[in-house]
Amino acid sequence: AVVVGGGIGGLAAAIGLRRIGWDVTVVERARILADAGAGISLHANGIRALDVLGVGEAVRAAARPQYTGGTRTPGGRWLARMDGAVLERELGTPIVGIPRAVLQRLLRKALPSECLVVGAEVTSVDCAGPGRVRVQVKEGVLDADLVVAADGVDSRLRGQLFPDHPGPVYSGSTVLRAITEHPVTLRTDFELTWGKGAEFGHIAFADGRAEWHAVLNSPPGIRHADALAAMRRRFGSWHDPIPVLLDATRPDAVLHHDIHELATPLPAFTAGRVALLGDAAHAMTPNLGQGACQALEDAATLAAALAGEPTVESALTRYDAERRPRSQSVARAARQAGRMGQQLTHPLAVALRNTGLRLAPSSLTVRAVLRHADWAPASLG
Repeated sequence: AVVVGGGIGGLAAAIGLRRIGWDVTVVERARILADAGAGISLHANGIRALDVLGVGEAVRAAARPQYTGGTRTPGGRWLARMDGAVLERELGTPIVGIPRAVLQRLLRKALPSECLVVGAEVTSVDCAGPGRVRVQVKEGVLDADLVVAADGVDSRLRGQLFPDHPGPVYSGSTVLRAITEHPVTLRTDFELTWGKGAEFGHIAFADGRAEWHAVLNSPPGIRHADALAAMRRRFGSWHDPIPVLLDATRPDAVLHHDIHELATPLPAFTAGRVALLGDAAHAMTPNLGQGACQALEDAATLAAALAGEPTVESALTRYDAERRPRSQSVARAARQAGRMGQQLTHPLAVALRNTGLRLAPSSLTVRAVLRHADWAPASLG
Protein backbone atom coordinates (compact mmCIF):
# COMPACT_ATOMS: atom_id res chain seq x y z
CA ALA A 1 0.00 0.00 0.00
CA VAL A 2 1.03 3.61 -0.60
CA VAL A 3 -0.23 6.20 1.88
CA VAL A 4 -0.11 9.74 0.52
CA GLY A 5 0.40 12.16 3.40
CA GLY A 6 2.37 11.81 6.63
CA GLY A 7 -0.02 13.62 8.97
CA ILE A 8 -2.05 12.08 11.77
CA GLY A 9 -4.51 10.27 9.51
CA GLY A 10 -1.89 8.98 7.09
CA LEU A 11 0.40 7.72 9.84
CA ALA A 12 -2.50 6.04 11.65
CA ALA A 13 -3.59 4.35 8.41
CA ALA A 14 -0.05 3.06 7.86
CA ILE A 15 0.06 1.65 11.39
CA GLY A 16 -3.26 -0.12 10.88
CA LEU A 17 -2.26 -1.58 7.54
CA ARG A 18 1.03 -2.88 8.91
CA ARG A 19 -0.77 -4.49 11.86
CA ILE A 20 -2.81 -6.60 9.44
CA GLY A 21 0.25 -7.62 7.42
CA TRP A 22 0.51 -5.08 4.63
CA ASP A 23 3.76 -3.63 3.34
CA VAL A 24 3.32 0.14 3.50
CA THR A 25 5.11 3.19 2.11
CA VAL A 26 4.10 6.63 3.43
CA VAL A 27 4.90 9.41 0.96
CA GLU A 28 5.16 12.88 2.51
CA ARG A 29 5.93 15.90 0.35
CA ALA A 30 7.56 17.91 3.14
CA ARG A 31 11.32 17.50 3.18
CA ILE A 32 11.63 18.30 6.88
CA LEU A 33 9.09 16.97 9.39
CA ALA A 34 8.81 20.07 11.56
CA ASP A 35 5.78 18.77 13.49
CA ALA A 36 4.09 22.15 13.26
CA GLY A 37 0.80 22.71 14.98
CA ALA A 38 -0.66 23.50 18.35
CA GLY A 39 -2.83 21.15 20.41
CA ILE A 40 -5.48 18.49 19.96
CA SER A 41 -8.33 17.23 22.12
CA LEU A 42 -8.91 13.52 21.69
CA HIS A 43 -12.34 12.18 22.60
CA ALA A 44 -13.10 8.57 23.48
CA ASN A 45 -13.67 7.60 19.84
CA GLY A 46 -10.18 8.78 18.89
CA ILE A 47 -8.61 7.05 21.89
CA ARG A 48 -10.43 3.81 21.07
CA ALA A 49 -9.16 3.96 17.50
CA LEU A 50 -5.62 4.47 18.82
CA ASP A 51 -6.10 1.48 21.13
CA VAL A 52 -7.01 -0.86 18.28
CA LEU A 53 -4.00 0.49 16.35
CA GLY A 54 -1.77 -0.38 19.29
CA VAL A 55 -0.66 3.13 20.28
CA GLY A 56 -3.39 4.16 22.73
CA GLU A 57 -1.32 3.46 25.84
CA ALA A 58 1.59 5.60 24.64
CA VAL A 59 -0.73 8.48 23.77
CA ARG A 60 -2.49 8.33 27.15
CA ALA A 61 0.87 8.45 28.92
CA ALA A 62 1.81 11.65 27.04
CA ALA A 63 -1.60 13.35 27.27
CA ARG A 64 -3.42 15.18 30.05
CA PRO A 65 -6.98 14.20 30.99
CA GLN A 66 -9.45 17.05 30.65
CA TYR A 67 -11.58 16.75 33.78
CA THR A 68 -12.59 20.35 34.49
CA GLY A 69 -13.74 23.30 32.45
CA GLY A 70 -16.62 24.35 30.26
CA THR A 71 -17.96 27.37 28.39
CA ARG A 72 -17.92 30.98 29.61
CA THR A 73 -18.77 34.54 28.57
CA PRO A 74 -16.02 37.14 28.01
CA GLY A 75 -16.75 38.51 31.47
CA GLY A 76 -16.13 35.08 33.00
CA ARG A 77 -19.67 33.90 33.72
CA TRP A 78 -20.13 30.16 33.30
CA LEU A 79 -22.60 29.05 30.66
CA ALA A 80 -21.97 25.30 30.91
CA ARG A 81 -19.63 23.09 32.91
CA MET A 82 -17.77 20.06 31.67
CA ASP A 83 -17.39 17.06 33.98
CA GLY A 84 -14.68 14.83 32.60
CA ALA A 85 -15.22 12.29 35.38
CA VAL A 86 -18.76 11.66 34.12
CA LEU A 87 -17.48 11.18 30.59
CA GLU A 88 -14.84 8.79 31.91
CA ARG A 89 -17.51 6.72 33.67
CA GLU A 90 -19.66 6.64 30.55
CA LEU A 91 -16.92 6.02 27.99
CA GLY A 92 -13.96 4.59 29.87
CA THR A 93 -11.79 7.64 29.21
CA PRO A 94 -12.04 11.40 29.61
CA ILE A 95 -11.19 13.78 26.82
CA VAL A 96 -7.41 14.21 26.73
CA GLY A 97 -5.24 17.06 25.51
CA ILE A 98 -1.93 16.54 23.71
CA PRO A 99 0.35 18.68 21.52
CA ARG A 100 -0.09 17.77 17.87
CA ALA A 101 3.68 17.40 17.48
CA VAL A 102 3.83 14.84 20.31
CA LEU A 103 0.99 12.79 18.79
CA GLN A 104 2.67 12.79 15.38
CA ARG A 105 5.99 11.68 16.87
CA LEU A 106 4.31 8.84 18.74
CA LEU A 107 2.61 7.67 15.55
CA ARG A 108 5.87 7.79 13.60
CA LYS A 109 7.60 5.86 16.38
CA ALA A 110 5.15 2.99 15.78
CA LEU A 111 6.41 2.66 12.18
CA PRO A 112 9.78 1.50 10.87
CA SER A 113 11.75 4.50 9.66
CA GLU A 114 12.06 3.00 6.19
CA CYS A 115 8.26 3.23 5.77
CA LEU A 116 8.38 7.01 5.52
CA VAL A 117 9.59 8.71 2.35
CA VAL A 118 9.90 12.48 2.79
CA GLY A 119 10.37 15.18 0.18
CA ALA A 120 8.44 13.18 -2.42
CA GLU A 121 5.30 14.70 -3.92
CA VAL A 122 2.60 12.52 -5.47
CA THR A 123 1.30 14.19 -8.61
CA SER A 124 -1.33 11.67 -9.76
CA VAL A 125 -2.66 8.14 -9.49
CA ASP A 126 -3.64 5.82 -12.34
CA CYS A 127 -6.39 3.31 -11.50
CA ALA A 128 -6.77 2.01 -15.04
CA GLY A 129 -4.82 -1.21 -14.55
CA PRO A 130 -6.68 -4.27 -13.20
CA GLY A 131 -6.04 -4.78 -9.50
CA ARG A 132 -3.23 -2.23 -9.28
CA VAL A 133 -2.71 1.50 -8.85
CA ARG A 134 0.21 3.41 -10.34
CA VAL A 135 1.33 6.31 -8.16
CA GLN A 136 3.21 9.01 -9.99
CA VAL A 137 5.82 10.91 -8.00
CA LYS A 138 8.33 13.36 -9.40
CA GLU A 139 11.09 10.82 -8.85
CA GLY A 140 9.31 7.96 -10.63
CA VAL A 141 6.38 5.58 -10.29
CA LEU A 142 5.21 3.38 -7.40
CA ASP A 143 2.96 0.39 -8.05
CA ALA A 144 0.49 -0.52 -5.30
CA ASP A 145 -2.47 -2.78 -4.52
CA LEU A 146 -4.02 0.07 -2.51
CA VAL A 147 -3.56 3.83 -2.20
CA VAL A 148 -4.70 5.82 0.81
CA ALA A 149 -5.18 9.49 0.00
CA ALA A 150 -4.53 11.30 3.28
CA ASP A 151 -3.21 14.47 1.68
CA GLY A 152 -5.32 16.99 3.56
CA VAL A 153 -8.05 19.50 2.96
CA ASP A 154 -6.50 20.63 -0.34
CA SER A 155 -6.05 17.04 -1.50
CA ARG A 156 -4.67 16.86 -5.03
CA LEU A 157 -5.79 13.24 -5.36
CA ARG A 158 -9.37 14.07 -4.37
CA GLY A 159 -9.41 16.68 -7.11
CA GLN A 160 -8.19 14.11 -9.64
CA LEU A 161 -10.59 11.36 -8.58
CA PHE A 162 -13.65 13.65 -8.23
CA PRO A 163 -13.07 16.43 -10.78
CA ASP A 164 -16.69 17.63 -10.62
CA HIS A 165 -16.60 18.16 -6.85
CA PRO A 166 -16.29 21.86 -5.90
CA GLY A 167 -13.62 21.13 -3.29
CA PRO A 168 -13.09 22.94 0.00
CA VAL A 169 -14.72 26.29 0.74
CA TYR A 170 -13.97 28.96 3.29
CA SER A 171 -16.05 28.53 6.44
CA GLY A 172 -16.22 32.22 7.30
CA SER A 173 -13.86 31.82 10.25
CA THR A 174 -10.12 32.08 10.78
CA VAL A 175 -8.11 30.62 13.67
CA LEU A 176 -4.99 31.80 15.48
CA ARG A 177 -3.35 29.44 17.97
CA ALA A 178 -0.18 28.78 19.88
CA ILE A 179 1.36 26.80 22.70
CA THR A 180 2.68 28.78 25.65
CA GLU A 181 6.44 29.04 26.00
CA HIS A 182 6.40 27.83 29.61
CA PRO A 183 3.99 26.24 32.11
CA VAL A 184 1.07 28.37 33.25
CA THR A 185 -1.18 28.12 36.30
CA LEU A 186 -4.72 27.22 35.24
CA ARG A 187 -7.80 26.45 37.30
CA THR A 188 -9.34 24.30 34.58
CA ASP A 189 -8.12 21.79 32.04
CA PHE A 190 -10.24 23.03 29.16
CA GLU A 191 -12.31 26.14 28.43
CA LEU A 192 -14.19 27.84 25.62
CA THR A 193 -15.27 31.47 25.85
CA TRP A 194 -17.84 32.78 23.39
CA GLY A 195 -18.16 36.43 22.45
CA LYS A 196 -19.81 38.03 19.44
CA GLY A 197 -18.26 36.44 16.39
CA ALA A 198 -15.28 35.22 18.39
CA GLU A 199 -14.15 32.30 20.53
CA PHE A 200 -11.14 31.87 22.78
CA GLY A 201 -10.23 28.49 24.25
CA HIS A 202 -7.43 26.63 25.97
CA ILE A 203 -6.28 23.05 26.50
CA ALA A 204 -3.88 22.19 29.33
CA PHE A 205 -1.02 19.76 28.64
CA ALA A 206 0.78 17.24 30.81
CA ASP A 207 3.95 19.35 31.05
CA GLY A 208 2.08 22.38 32.42
CA ARG A 209 2.06 24.33 29.16
CA ALA A 210 -1.21 25.06 27.39
CA GLU A 211 -2.53 25.52 23.90
CA TRP A 212 -4.79 28.46 23.21
CA HIS A 213 -6.82 29.21 20.15
CA ALA A 214 -8.82 32.19 18.95
CA VAL A 215 -11.47 31.70 16.27
CA LEU A 216 -12.82 34.84 14.60
CA ASN A 217 -15.39 35.71 11.98
CA SER A 218 -13.25 37.21 9.24
CA PRO A 219 -12.85 37.54 5.49
CA PRO A 220 -10.27 35.06 4.21
CA GLY A 221 -6.67 36.09 3.77
CA ILE A 222 -6.48 38.69 6.55
CA ARG A 223 -3.10 38.58 8.30
CA HIS A 224 -1.51 40.69 11.03
CA ALA A 225 2.02 42.09 11.13
CA ASP A 226 2.04 41.16 14.84
CA ALA A 227 -0.54 38.44 15.42
CA LEU A 228 0.04 38.26 19.18
CA ALA A 229 -0.44 42.01 19.57
CA ALA A 230 -3.67 41.71 17.58
CA MET A 231 -4.88 39.00 19.95
CA ARG A 232 -4.05 41.16 22.96
CA ARG A 233 -6.12 43.98 21.48
CA ARG A 234 -9.02 41.65 20.74
CA PHE A 235 -9.02 39.51 23.90
CA GLY A 236 -6.93 41.37 26.48
CA SER A 237 -10.03 42.52 28.38
CA TRP A 238 -11.58 39.05 28.56
CA HIS A 239 -11.53 37.06 31.77
CA ASP A 240 -8.52 35.33 33.30
CA PRO A 241 -6.59 33.24 32.31
CA ILE A 242 -6.83 34.61 28.75
CA PRO A 243 -4.39 37.52 29.30
CA VAL A 244 -2.05 35.13 31.15
CA LEU A 245 -2.02 32.71 28.22
CA LEU A 246 -1.25 35.48 25.76
CA ASP A 247 1.53 36.86 27.97
CA ALA A 248 3.11 33.37 28.14
CA THR A 249 3.33 33.12 24.34
CA ARG A 250 6.22 34.06 22.05
CA PRO A 251 5.13 36.27 19.14
CA ASP A 252 6.72 33.91 16.61
CA ALA A 253 4.80 30.92 18.02
CA VAL A 254 1.39 32.10 16.79
CA LEU A 255 -0.03 30.15 13.85
CA HIS A 256 -2.78 31.62 11.68
CA HIS A 257 -4.94 29.60 9.28
CA ASP A 258 -8.22 30.22 7.54
CA ILE A 259 -10.67 27.38 8.18
CA HIS A 260 -11.82 25.52 5.08
CA GLU A 261 -14.25 22.62 4.94
CA LEU A 262 -15.88 20.25 2.48
CA ALA A 263 -19.32 21.81 2.69
CA THR A 264 -20.43 19.68 -0.27
CA PRO A 265 -20.15 16.04 0.82
CA LEU A 266 -18.21 13.68 -1.41
CA PRO A 267 -20.34 11.07 -3.24
CA ALA A 268 -17.88 8.34 -2.18
CA PHE A 269 -14.74 7.92 -0.10
CA THR A 270 -13.26 5.45 -2.59
CA ALA A 271 -12.46 5.32 -6.30
CA GLY A 272 -11.06 2.12 -7.73
CA ARG A 273 -8.40 0.98 -5.27
CA VAL A 274 -7.97 4.42 -3.71
CA ALA A 275 -9.44 5.27 -0.29
CA LEU A 276 -9.75 8.88 0.86
CA LEU A 277 -9.11 9.44 4.54
CA GLY A 278 -9.18 12.32 7.04
CA ASP A 279 -9.45 15.88 5.76
CA ALA A 280 -9.11 14.66 2.18
CA ALA A 281 -12.45 12.89 2.65
CA HIS A 282 -14.36 15.06 5.13
CA ALA A 283 -12.56 18.26 6.16
CA MET A 284 -14.72 19.86 8.85
CA THR A 285 -14.72 22.92 11.07
CA PRO A 286 -13.05 22.42 14.48
CA ASN A 287 -16.09 23.31 16.58
CA LEU A 288 -16.61 19.79 17.98
CA GLY A 289 -12.92 18.89 18.30
CA GLN A 290 -13.55 15.86 16.10
CA GLY A 291 -11.29 16.39 13.07
CA ALA A 292 -8.38 14.26 14.24
CA CYS A 293 -10.69 11.75 15.90
CA GLN A 294 -12.56 11.16 12.65
CA ALA A 295 -9.29 10.60 10.80
CA LEU A 296 -8.28 8.04 13.45
CA GLU A 297 -11.66 6.34 13.06
CA ASP A 298 -11.05 6.20 9.31
CA ALA A 299 -7.69 4.51 9.82
CA ALA A 300 -8.99 1.89 12.24
CA THR A 301 -12.06 1.17 10.08
CA LEU A 302 -10.02 0.80 6.89
CA ALA A 303 -7.66 -1.68 8.54
CA ALA A 304 -10.55 -3.70 10.00
CA ALA A 305 -12.31 -3.82 6.62
CA LEU A 306 -9.18 -5.03 4.84
CA ALA A 307 -8.60 -7.63 7.55
CA GLY A 308 -12.17 -8.92 7.46
CA GLU A 309 -13.11 -8.84 3.77
CA PRO A 310 -12.00 -11.33 1.10
CA THR A 311 -10.96 -8.71 -1.47
CA VAL A 312 -9.66 -5.15 -1.51
CA GLU A 313 -12.72 -4.11 -3.50
CA SER A 314 -15.18 -5.47 -0.94
CA ALA A 315 -13.11 -3.95 1.88
CA LEU A 316 -13.27 -0.51 0.29
CA THR A 317 -17.03 -0.88 -0.25
CA ARG A 318 -17.37 -1.64 3.47
CA TYR A 319 -15.09 1.26 4.42
CA ASP A 320 -17.17 3.71 2.39
CA ALA A 321 -20.44 2.39 3.80
CA GLU A 322 -19.23 2.64 7.41
CA ARG A 323 -17.28 5.88 7.29
CA ARG A 324 -19.08 8.21 4.89
CA PRO A 325 -22.44 8.53 6.68
CA ARG A 326 -20.88 8.94 10.11
CA SER A 327 -18.10 11.38 9.27
CA GLN A 328 -20.34 13.52 7.10
CA SER A 329 -22.90 13.64 9.92
CA VAL A 330 -20.19 14.80 12.34
CA ALA A 331 -19.09 17.44 9.82
CA ARG A 332 -22.66 18.79 9.59
CA ALA A 333 -22.91 18.88 13.38
CA ALA A 334 -19.57 20.73 13.64
CA ARG A 335 -20.77 23.34 11.14
CA GLN A 336 -23.99 23.82 13.08
CA ALA A 337 -22.09 24.08 16.37
CA GLY A 338 -20.02 26.89 14.91
CA ARG A 339 -23.08 28.75 13.71
CA MET A 340 -24.71 28.52 17.14
CA GLY A 341 -21.47 29.23 18.98
CA GLN A 342 -18.53 31.31 17.82
CA GLN A 343 -20.14 32.66 14.64
CA LEU A 344 -23.18 34.25 16.31
CA THR A 345 -23.04 38.05 16.29
CA HIS A 346 -26.57 39.40 16.80
CA PRO A 347 -26.96 40.48 20.45
CA LEU A 348 -30.41 38.91 20.80
CA ALA A 349 -29.25 35.58 19.32
CA VAL A 350 -26.21 35.57 21.62
CA ALA A 351 -28.38 36.33 24.65
CA LEU A 352 -30.87 33.57 23.78
CA ARG A 353 -28.09 31.03 23.27
CA ASN A 354 -26.41 31.96 26.54
CA THR A 355 -29.66 31.72 28.47
CA GLY A 356 -30.38 28.34 26.95
CA LEU A 357 -26.95 27.03 27.92
CA ARG A 358 -27.23 28.30 31.50
CA LEU A 359 -30.64 26.69 31.96
CA ALA A 360 -29.78 23.37 30.32
CA PRO A 361 -29.10 20.47 32.71
CA SER A 362 -25.52 19.18 32.84
CA SER A 363 -26.73 15.84 31.52
CA LEU A 364 -27.53 17.57 28.22
CA THR A 365 -23.89 18.60 27.81
CA VAL A 366 -22.78 15.02 28.49
CA ARG A 367 -25.25 13.64 25.96
CA ALA A 368 -23.99 16.11 23.34
CA VAL A 369 -20.45 14.75 23.75
CA LEU A 370 -21.61 11.13 23.84
CA ARG A 371 -23.47 11.59 20.56
CA HIS A 372 -20.18 11.76 18.66
CA ALA A 373 -17.62 10.24 21.02
CA ASP A 374 -19.41 6.96 21.82
CA TRP A 375 -17.98 4.94 18.94
CA ALA A 376 -15.98 1.73 19.02
CA PRO A 377 -13.85 0.22 16.23
CA ALA A 378 -14.04 -3.32 14.97
CA SER A 379 -11.28 -5.70 15.90
CA LEU A 380 -8.36 -6.06 13.52
CA GLY A 381 -8.53 -9.82 13.99
